[in-house]
Amino acid sequence: MPRAYVPQALSRQPWQVIIPLTLLTLFGGAVLYSAAGGRWQPWAAMHIIRFFGFLTMAMLIGRVPQEWFKRIAMPGYVVLCVLLVLVELIGRIGGGSQRWLNLGFMTLQPSELMKPGIVLVLAWFYSMLPLNEIRAWRAIVPPLVLLGIPAALVMLQPDLGTALAISFGALVMMFLAGLPMWLFVGGGLAGAIAAPLAFFFLLHDYQRKRVLVFLDPESDPLGSGYHITQSKIAIGSGGFFGKGFGNGSQSHLDYLPESHTDFVFATMAEEWGMLGGLFVLAVFAVVFTWGLKVALRAPDRFSRLLAAGMVTTIFFYVCINMMMVMGLAPVVGIPLPFLSHGGSSMMTNMICIGTIMAVDRWSRPQRGRLA
Repeated sequence: MPRAYVPQALSRQPWQVIIPLTLLTLFGGAVLYSAAGGRWQPWAAMHIIRFFGFLTMAMLIGRVPQEWFKRIAMPGYVVLCVLLVLVELIGRIGGGSQRWLNLGFMTLQPSELMKPGIVLVLAWFYSMLPLNEIRAWRAIVPPLVLLGIPAALVMLQPDLGTALAISFGALVMMFLAGLPMWLFVGGGLAGAIAAPLAFFFLLHDYQRKRVLVFLDPESDPLGSGYHITQSKIAIGSGGFFGKGFGNGSQSHLDYLPESHTDFVFATMAEEWGMLGGLFVLAVFAVVFTWGLKVALRAPDRFSRLLAAGMVTTIFFYVCINMMMVMGLAPVVGIPLPFLSHGGSSMMTNMICIGTIMAVDRWSRPQRGRLA
């Protein structure tokens, strides 16, 4: 079809990343279909429907002016903090944690939304801060307060994985904003000293057990080490080409826990093998490359920080989940974007994608003037 007949709103969409993400989500739907024993319900159909619904949302976010993002940064942050407090007061308990709010039409996990929320508020904060104050206390103390409030509320749920994700996004934003390197080196040393104290006095029993099992999964193969052991068996048994679609014994015989959420990559690897894993990695490489290019050509400080922070948020999901299912990181309950079943995580990642789309659109007039 000639370009003249394509609506401008569609022709300007970043199809170079939308098409790979759509293929990845459909692939995830096939994995969830198999994990459910060859049924579209309860996971596969909803997974695909959610993606296209949230893709529409992402496209709409991509049309939002920059000024609107700046205006909602602090109010949005406050609303999310209030929602986290409501989780503590009236939240729904599931899997031993209190993380969700029942809104009637959907179950919302506010801590998921805080991942892009902390990126947005810090991008706004550093865009408002004069460059000559980037090494002063004003560049350090307020962001730490902005981080500390939601991180503490999420730890109360308790949800260590999400608290780490929020903290990681915030620290990356502080690094990209130009804070002096000695702060991060000193913080790393302080963290190394405080880690043993946190292990014994701050972590819950099940969280301590996860760390110990990560160090030695075979010490309790039928108890705390069961998840990691079965995940590695599933991934290893898939080989290069996999056992074939619908032939994953670990997930179908219920040996692999959470085969549709946290350990969906192991479910996929058993049936699709290393080839399936390479496809997943290739799509994420396309997303990260696109996002970083958008950040590099962004027209101003706010846009650069915002786009880079959203890429970092998605990267943390992918990196930690894959390391977790392969036994390279403790089990912390972080889903794999666009493959794992879950509405809150899908919404969060599509908010990140939509925000990067918006930054990409803000850059176009600038590029046109330079040309």
